[in-house]
Amino acid sequence: MTAAITVPDNPSVSQRFAGMSQSQRLRLFVGIALFLAVGIVGIFMGRQAEWRVLYANLADKDGGSIIAQLSQLNVPYKSEAGGTILVPADKVHDTRLRLASLGLPKGSVAGFEMMESNRFGMTQFQERLTFQRGLEGELTRSIQSLSSVQSARVHLALPNQNGFFREQQKPSASVLVSLNMGNTLDRAQIAGIVHLVSSSVPEMNPKAVSVLDDSGKLLSANQDGTDGNGSDAQQLQYTQQLEQLYRQRILDILEPVVGRQNVKAQVTAEIDFSQTESTSEQHRPNQSPDSSAIRSQQLVESTNGAAGSVPSGVPGAVSNQPPGPSSAPINGAAQSLTGATPGGAAASGSTGPTKRESIINYEVDKTIKVVKGSSGVVKRLSAAVVVNHQTSTDDKGKTTTTAMTDAQIEKMTALVRETIGFNKERGDSLNLMNAPFTVEKPNATELPIWKQAEVQDLVRSFAWPVGTLLFGLLVLMGFVKPALKTFTHPRVSEITRKGELNTVVADDTDRPQLMAPGAPAEPLPASPAALALEDARKLTRDNPAAVANIVKTWINGEAAA
Repeated sequence: MTAAITVPDNPSVSQRFAGMSQSQRLRLFVGIALFLAVGIVGIFMGRQAEWRVLYANLADKDGGSIIAQLSQLNVPYKSEAGGTILVPADKVHDTRLRLASLGLPKGSVAGFEMMESNRFGMTQFQERLTFQRGLEGELTRSIQSLSSVQSARVHLALPNQNGFFREQQKPSASVLVSLNMGNTLDRAQIAGIVHLVSSSVPEMNPKAVSVLDDSGKLLSANQDGTDGNGSDAQQLQYTQQLEQLYRQRILDILEPVVGRQNVKAQVTAEIDFSQTESTSEQHRPNQSPDSSAIRSQQLVESTNGAAGSVPSGVPGAVSNQPPGPSSAPINGAAQSLTGATPGGAAASGSTGPTKRESIINYEVDKTIKVVKGSSGVVKRLSAAVVVNHQTSTDDKGKTTTTAMTDAQIEKMTALVRETIGFNKERGDSLNLMNAPFTVEKPNATELPIWKQAEVQDLVRSFAWPVGTLLFGLLVLMGFVKPALKTFTHPRVSEITRKGELNTVVADDTDRPQLMAPGAPAEPLPASPAALALEDARKLTRDNPAAVANIVKTWINGEAAA
């Protein structure tokens, strides 16, 4: 007969907790504490707002003003080094609009708002200096609004105008610009800055404005229209644009024939930017009097008296009067000349020899021609074109490349000549070559998926939720679950040690059964290991000699009978 152990039907929580060992209790408490901590951290990180940059690279004055306004608006913020202020992502745009309505940020440069802080008792010099500083600030703000300009400084030299000076000094200005990385200012933008500054100051000549970059290079043009190196940047830009135009023409005419990426072209243009002016004066040869124009004509005719004539009349002033004015026209018959006689009568008598002179001045026929040569004339063009071999694919999908024939190359050469306006007399040259292109395989291997930026951003966004969940499961499976399992199913040995042995009954199978109190009809089944152990014990009690023989056989290493 064997004993059957019965346990309480429904032990209480205190009994189950009392049945646990000290290490099990400690593990249970630590697991529950860690699980609660993980849950709280997960909830806190899930509710934490994402911070975005509101403004960066702020001056100390603007940063303090913005922080003060954010405190008044009850907007949470974080301040970092470098003048960076961060706010929650959902409040960035609303906060910027509110601060813009308040005129923030004003920037590190002060403008005409400096005039609003004029204090009582300021001298005329201080007022004029404040106005100059405000004008410099406004010009600086206007220049910094350009997309290519990162920062700028404007210095104005405004002389004091005085009515007692005969020659007044003219104002001048200097502009220092710092460009963004990879940006440049072209000639039109520099001229715009110069015009902006000169137009903002009365009586300022644009030639008195100097524009420099942060490396100290003079960007504004000199009086001769060239830069500091003696070369005209506008001419260089025009040359590059013209070469690009010819190159694009070649690509547009050949790519439909040979395909994209199968033709390469380069064009070099020699441009004559010199300006010449010539004046020539031409005179025609002598022409006939009928076809020429008369400028002036003079006819002089004089007649001498007879040889035997004697002057008559009363000597004196009356008889010595000069002859009267001639009434003869410039062109026409000659009139006779008579001397004045006392009393106005003409002198009588025979006439002597007559002298007649005619002077005619004709207009000089000449032509004055002024010729001014235009700048930007193409002196010579040099073009180099490379065309890839023809690629063909057969029915089996095999790709082969073949060279072009001479006829095809000649046709393409003729097309390029007509496209660029080839002029042999000008000295233009063209070289078209057919050669296979070398295709370089990209060495850059594709990044693994875990190294891609998009995947990394996605992982960062899910890092806290997933990490919190995994850590919570680890705590639950490693600490809480084993403790709860022991807490729910107390061990039989602990129950027996605490004096909870109730009843021993016998059954027909002569095996131990765990019987619950108040349930005599249904025994609790034992485990297979317990049943095997109990069978061995029963065999030992019933036939000890056989068991001793089996053990002896095991010790001697013999096979059991």
